Amino acid sequence: MDPTPSVPTPQLFSLIGQNVLITGATRGIGAACALALAEAGASICLVQRPGSSNLETYNAIKALPGDGDRVVKIVECDVSDMASVRALFGKALDVMGGEIHVLVNCAGIQRRSPATEFSEQDWDDVLDVNLKACWLLSQAAGKHMVPRRRGKIINFCSLLTYQGGLTVPAYAAAKGALGQLTKALSNEWSKENVQVNGIVPGYIATDMNEKLLADPTRLRQISERIPAGRWGEPRDFAGPIVFLASAASQYVCGELLVVDGGWMGR
Repeated sequence: MDPTPSVPTPQLFSLIGQNVLITGATRGIGAACALALAEAGASICLVQRPGSSNLETYNAIKALPGDGDRVVKIVECDVSDMASVRALFGKALDVMGGEIHVLVNCAGIQRRSPATEFSEQDWDDVLDVNLKACWLLSQAAGKHMVPRRRGKIINFCSLLTYQGGLTVPAYAAAKGALGQLTKALSNEWSKENVQVNGIVPGYIATDMNEKLLADPTRLRQISERIPAGRWGEPRDFAGPIVFLASAASQYVCGELLVVDGGWMGR
């Protein structure tokens, strides 16, 4: 592993000159992370579903003042289609000039049903998007980053990386496995100066949790347990994502950074 740069501390968090490929950035946590990375100076490659007209994140990054060298590009990929996922990293390299310095796996889906009624199709869909797509993209990133001896991979895990949850068996299985995949890749690639880490969101007010937010009983039960006294917001991930994407985290390897308002400490 290369040593942490000896530069003034604020420069450790600069992402000027870095190219980031991020999935799941059209809304919620992913959108906030893409904007934060761009604010830190990175050029961003956004992944969007074919035919999507959602340009909110793209336009927000384009509107940022500052570094004229920062660019934002869009590549199309259906992350539920593994053939499309296998082609994604190469497409991103093409539009980003042949270099990807940071991969952020943020795309995810949720399916809720009692375990006795949970369908095999829902199981396969959740495992494909939340685990297999992350594996395929991370493997492609590793093939690019390891020979160059530099890179960052950041996986979005979940409280269900640690806990079983209710009526979400596939999601819990996928996120539990993603936490272990993060550590496994870190064990192999840290010595090659590629840092692989995860971010673990707590209960965040996004559309993925709209059913919980609309259930008065579950909303009260969850809210009463959060020491911070509130649900998280997407912008709460701006600092953590920039930290893990930058030289400030050069010696952070295989870590799962919990951002949950203190939930796991209860």
